[in-house]
Order: sequence, then C-alpha cells, then structure tokens
Amino acid sequence: MSTSFSGLEEIRVLRYGVHNAVLEIGVGGEGRLTRNVSDSDSVRRQNRGLILGALRSGGPQSRTALAGITGLSHASVTAIMQDLLAQRIVEELTSPERTDGRMRGRPATLVGFQRAAAYVALFEIDVNRLRASLVDYSGVLVDRIEIAVSPSTFVETPPGDFFAAHLDSLRGRTPQAARTLRRIAISVQGILNPDNSGLKWSPIASLAGSSFAHDLARDSGLPVALYKRGRLLAEGTRWLDPGLLQSSVATVFVGSTVAMGLSLHGHITGRSEGGATEFGHMNHMPNGALCRCGMRGCIEAYAADYGILRTSYSVPDTTPPAPAVPAQQFDALIQRAEAGDRDATHGFNLAGRAIGYGLSRMMAMFDPSHILIVGPGARALDLLRPEVEAALAASLVCKINGLPKILAHPDEREPIFRGLMMKTLSALDQTDFAALETGSRV
Repeated sequence: MSTSFSGLEEIRVLRYGVHNAVLEIGVGGEGRLTRNVSDSDSVRRQNRGLILGALRSGGPQSRTALAGITGLSHASVTAIMQDLLAQRIVEELTSPERTDGRMRGRPATLVGFQRAAAYVALFEIDVNRLRASLVDYSGVLVDRIEIAVSPSTFVETPPGDFFAAHLDSLRGRTPQAARTLRRIAISVQGILNPDNSGLKWSPIASLAGSSFAHDLARDSGLPVALYKRGRLLAEGTRWLDPGLLQSSVATVFVGSTVAMGLSLHGHITGRSEGGATEFGHMNHMPNGALCRCGMRGCIEAYAADYGILRTSYSVPDTTPPAPAVPAQQFDALIQRAEAGDRDATHGFNLAGRAIGYGLSRMMAMFDPSHILIVGPGARALDLLRPEVEAALAASLVCKINGLPKILAHPDEREPIFRGLMMKTLSALDQTDFAALETGSRV
C-alpha cells in the first residue's frame, strides 16, 4: 500500500509520526510514502494516528481539511471519525459564524478533542521550584500547583514520595480527573539513567541516585516519562512559534544552569532520544572556574546566574557556587550592568564569551538558522550579545554563512511546559488511542 505526497503534504505526514514509514525521494522533489504494514490493524492504527496527529498539531478542523492534510481519502477520514466519535475521543464543534458575509449556508462542522477523554499530570522541577499541572486531553490547563524547592527538599523527603504527594494533591483537587488520568511526565535538569528511571546527576540537590520515576509508576499504576529540560525547550519553542516549526534552532537556557536543546529542520536531536546536549558542561576554560557539577571550566561556571554573580563581585572562581540565586538579586545585577557598572558588565561579558565560544563549537557540527536565548538570562541579552556575536564571528562557519539570528524569550517556563505537554499528549495519541479497537471506549 502506498500513497503519493509532495511538498508540504509530505512534510506534514512525516511530522505526524508514522513510525513504520519509509520515504523514497524521487526526481523533482516528489516523495512516495510506503507504509510497511503487515495487516489491516496496522493500517488502521497508522491512519488513526495521522488523524490524531493532525488534530494535535492544528487544533479543531473539518473532515475535508483533515483529508487534505493527511492525504487520506474522504471516505477513510469519515470512517475513522465515526470510530473516534463513538469512542468519545473527539467531539463535533460548530465553527464560529463569519460576520463579514463571505460565508453562506451552514457553518462548517469541526472536529476537536473531547476534553474529558483523558488527563495527564505534568511536573516541571528545577533548583528553585516545582510546578505541577493537570491538563486535559485537548491541552487545556485544568489545575496548577507551585511550591518552592530548596537544597534540603529531597533530604527531608525521598523524591518518589515527593512526586507522589503532589500527584495526590492534583487528584484530590480535581476528583473527576482521577479516573481518566493516563500519564505522568516530569521535566528534569541533569543526566538521565539509561533506563530513564531517574538521574545519574542533577544540579537539584539530592534528586539523583534514586529510581523515583520507577517508584512513581509502580505506586500510581501510570506510565511515567522523564524528559530533559533542554529537549523540551527545543520542542516547546517550535510549538509556540509556527515560524520556527521547520527551522534549525538552538534554544539556550541561561539562568540557574545553562542548557541547550537542538531542533534541526524541525526534528529534535541530541544525546540519544533525549534531544538535549550537555552544553552547559562543555569545557570553556581548562582548569577554570568551579562549576556546580564539581568540574572546572564549564560554560555554566561563567554563564549561569551564580557564575555571573561570582565574577561581578570579584569572588575567586574556585569558590563553591551559591545553591541558588534569588531572582531579585539577578535582576539587580542586570540593572547595575545596564547602568554602566564596570564589575557587573565584566560578569556579563565573560558569560557572553563563554556562551558564544560554546555555540561556535556547536556550529562546527550543526548550523542552526536561529539561536533562542530563554530564561532569566534572556533579559540580559543586550548585555550578552556583543561577546556572543564576537565569538561566533570568529568561527569559519559564521564567516562564510553569516551570523544566525539571536532572539530572546524571557519566560522559559512556557516553552518547557508546552514541550512537555505536547510530548505527553502526542504519546497518548499514538500509543493509547491510535491503537484502540473499534467498539472500545476510553
């Protein structure tokens, strides 16, 4: 069984995760998508996955639009939609009436996700705080809890118990979601275990060393996924800015740590499936400043908030990093530098230089068209930019191709949350609901 696509349709089909597909590029840029299927159940699952992926990416749409996007016939879309409606995975919606008089007849009937079909619990944790969110199947935020995290948090409470307690809080606050809660996903800082059960190392004190994801899955009876924050930054940035969806983007977080996620032509890349690099722990200066990880000379030791603070106050660079830097203190440091304070300016110059040379090394292997700075450090982009651009300009790639566009997004939480949400809901689409048999209900 094969279906021909070209141009945008070909790209769209690939984006919707048809894992058993082989793309054969022919003369003139046309593509042929060959589905390696063994039986009708596989075909059915793949086609349902295409429909669910199109709705996840584009929101509520008409059946005609779905046929055009997925390349499926109108008859196939209609049959699949009947199943999805009967299973209460989707629902019919009436499109808003046009007020400009250009549309006649009945408003188009759109199809969108049934909000109560499923819920997911999302945890975002860093060195300063936890944000726990409950999201329904359509991607609407239902509830959110935020609490502070300190160096003693996981000394006093084992990580598995900590996450279980906040999962119970979400369930207790929204009882109607408890029955259809399907998945848990956690955004973390650090290096994951090979089996994704926990972390080998993390800047979050006492979080590493336990199989908390495994423990939480066992106790809750739900699948639990861990994702590195760098990957989610790259993923979420693409979802938030449609103009970057098919671009090559390096998303760099600058704040309590330094991290980077890479998206090359719309595909997340990096260490294994995690899609994130250890950019912040790339060596910038041999035997240089002490990093929070315990090594010396990391980019993070110069460019994270504690590194900039240490440099600005002329503290020896071998001094152990502060456990956390209050946001108000970092903002005050930015204001000092903007007012011309030489010591504060020097701190941001060294930070920009470390980031810039790290990016120039990365660009010897990858060539992103955009560099997006996110997190608290994005507010200081004007202070960082001169040294970042000077370091990039010294590289051969930038000398030939020119500098990439450097943009800022001050609030890193929205890209991380969006990436975590879309990753989790898409997994639910393709793993749980695309495979649901006819006659079964969620």
